[in-house]
Amino acid sequence: MARKKKITLQMIADQLGVTVHTVSKGLRGLPGMSEATRRDIFRTARELGYMSKGQAAGLTAEQIPWAGAGKPRRFVMLLQNAHPFYSVQVEGLHQRLDELGHVLTTIVLPNPPGGEQQLMEWLERSGVLFTDGLFLPPALPEWVEAVLLQLPLPKVMINFPPDAAEVDSVIWDVQHAVHLAMNVLHAHGHRSILFVGGIHGYRGFQLRWQAFIGACERLGLQLNLADHVTETKTNQAGWMGQLADKLRRGGYTAVLCATKEDAAWTYAVLQSAGIAVPGSVSVVGTDHEENPSLPELSRPLLLVREVGERAAELMLRRIANPQLPFEHVRLAGAFFAGATLARSLTDQKEMGNKFTPLSR
Repeated sequence: MARKKKITLQMIADQLGVTVHTVSKGLRGLPGMSEATRRDIFRTARELGYMSKGQAAGLTAEQIPWAGAGKPRRFVMLLQNAHPFYSVQVEGLHQRLDELGHVLTTIVLPNPPGGEQQLMEWLERSGVLFTDGLFLPPALPEWVEAVLLQLPLPKVMINFPPDAAEVDSVIWDVQHAVHLAMNVLHAHGHRSILFVGGIHGYRGFQLRWQAFIGACERLGLQLNLADHVTETKTNQAGWMGQLADKLRRGGYTAVLCATKEDAAWTYAVLQSAGIAVPGSVSVVGTDHEENPSLPELSRPLLLVREVGERAAELMLRRIANPQLPFEHVRLAGAFFAGATLARSLTDQKEMGNKFTPLSR
């Protein structure tokens, strides 16, 4: 901790080529600078290990220990595979644990993991059972997740927890994201909105669909469950044909897409049909990653990196305070307007020329 006390505002200012006053304002969230400058200030402060009195007090208030207050600990995050989906979560975990003086190792589960006995033997051989704590990400097989939740180790789920799970959890709130997206679409006059995305399998997919149904009921929108594209994609051509048919027949003015892939395929269908986005149909996604083919996709922001950081804090808090009740935390982000959202017209016959793009 002595090293961190030596970091000063002047050192941060010198590295960025700004004044100490600017650094102080940025760290306190005061106006008078661009968001890019503020992000640079926060990034540099974190890289250098700067911690204000307020940040230190926050750790104390949340009962989150630093390595300076005890021994450095080693944690493991078990991954289903090496898919890039995990990279942002791991980045957030690494960032926060590094700041607090601890170590994170990522380990990919064997494929296939075998049965419960084989899994337990592998956990022992790989050293997982002898770490200080375990992070469980999304997309683990349910039976594997159930076995891991029974291990006598501190655990934090980066996922929506199963019913009655006795574990701390933190996740980006896809339900809030869907409700937020529906509010924005409704505010821009959209009353006929098509949901596109598989609703089976992972809990996050199921919750997106449940939130869509709830938002339609809350906003007084007509809803026929069979009208939407909710089947798992087993055949790309067939799936895209089904989507094109629904768009032609349904009179939809907007599409809400569950994942980055759904948004890309939906956009391709609209382009091939000569349907302008957002002139004729608005497209909104609910995935956390920016889509290279749709960099200006309108979407609620899913706080995946921030979830990783919060998971680290929950883990350290649990270790220091094992008697505390379990916490289930959901982080909710803002809405990114993008360039695929426009106002709808109440008269569908006037579609095409009179849509007003969302002011940005």
